[in-house]
Amino acid sequence: MTPQPKRSNPVLAACLEELGWSPKALARKLNKVFGPGTVAESAPYHWRDSARVPRSPLPMMTAYVLSQEMGRVVTVGQLWQGRAPESPMLIPASGGMELSWTAQALWRIVEDWVVGGLVDRRQFLAISGSGLTAVVAHYLDGTAGHGRYLAQPTADTSEASLIEQIESQLPRLQALDDEHGGARHLGYIGAQFRSIGFLLHESGHSDAVTARLLQALAEVGQLAGWMAFDAAHHGLAQRYFVTALRAAHQVNDLPLCAHILADLSFQAASRDHPADAITLGEAARRASDAAPAAVRASVLSRLAFAYSTAGRYADFQRSRSLAGELVDQPLTGYEPRWMYFLTPNHLDCQAGYALIHLGMSRQQDGITAKARTLLGQGIDLLATGAHSRSNKAAHQRRALFEGAWLALGNSAQGDLESACQIGEIATQRLSTVRSPRSTELLRRLAVDLRRRQRNPYVRSFLPGLEHALCTTNRS
Repeated sequence: MTPQPKRSNPVLAACLEELGWSPKALARKLNKVFGPGTVAESAPYHWRDSARVPRSPLPMMTAYVLSQEMGRVVTVGQLWQGRAPESPMLIPASGGMELSWTAQALWRIVEDWVVGGLVDRRQFLAISGSGLTAVVAHYLDGTAGHGRYLAQPTADTSEASLIEQIESQLPRLQALDDEHGGARHLGYIGAQFRSIGFLLHESGHSDAVTARLLQALAEVGQLAGWMAFDAAHHGLAQRYFVTALRAAHQVNDLPLCAHILADLSFQAASRDHPADAITLGEAARRASDAAPAAVRASVLSRLAFAYSTAGRYADFQRSRSLAGELVDQPLTGYEPRWMYFLTPNHLDCQAGYALIHLGMSRQQDGITAKARTLLGQGIDLLATGAHSRSNKAAHQRRALFEGAWLALGNSAQGDLESACQIGEIATQRLSTVRSPRSTELLRRLAVDLRRRQRNPYVRSFLPGLEHALCTTNRS
């Protein structure tokens, strides 16, 4: 009897070879992205060597992870040679967003938000590389042009009263995020966003009313995107950001467009996609050329962080210096209400954790002298921030985030006493602040400290940290 040739999946094998991954490495990446227990570490060996097709939605998850790492789209059909079904509830954040930059296209996107409503079961997968740049391409190549509407006052009507009520809610929504983190009230801000979308979806508004509703949609969408980013729902965050960018574009609010592009840049840098972060950050800088000084300072600070994640220290320093000069300028004229958070100390602290990130990267590369210098500079800047505020003070999420970074920096520097003391203060905030973005930093701190349990400060602090992290997981 002639032996049957062994079946394999050459496309998957080629992808793994290009990345330098074993099948076990693929499994670990899937578990990191989608959660522990998503797939057994032995399973991808069967996918590669025996051409087995995993259960849904693993085919889509695998194609997504490989696309993210390789910087180009690998479809489900290509990866599994047409033998795996699509996963309709698991779609990229760009799904349905690759439309022209017209008002009509925006109405279609808004309709999707409204129709989805509170029962939307889709999970949006974060995009990177060409997939991300494609949905904001008009702001990358300078072809965005002008939107259809101009901001203008509305007459004293019932619609105007409703819009004023919506606008008056914005500072309160921002305060909820500042105090409790993005994850605690993400569902609520999403409902507010869809409510504005529903009003826009109704026909018969004057241009003036439509413009104010679009402005509100853009501002609430930016905040919803930021909260989703803080909650580690990165695909959903990108979807909010892109919708908000389109709404701001239609009312020709270029400062807000720049701010949203800078948010996308900061998110990409935080997800370790420095090339995307720099591309988006430089587009934000161009869009902010005529913006108020505070907006330009904020955009430059985000671009500086992007440069730091790419290891471009000179570019980081230049952008940081320019941001500092702008924020020190006296106020002259209009400053957007959504720039309420920006202060010189905020910029210093952002530079602080950028320097710590850069120092830790240098440390991993074995450049120890430069690493110590960068870590020391970052620690000094962050020490001036919010990390030691009482639990009843304002901006608790900022205090948690900065405290987690400062503890990480001290641990990397070898000052375990300070790392544990600062980490303890940050850990206490987990009972009231739900910020997975910040919690992930404390998880990194726990991993670092597990190697140093002979130290008395670590032995005392680490069990409490790990208990708090487990409790946070359950909630």
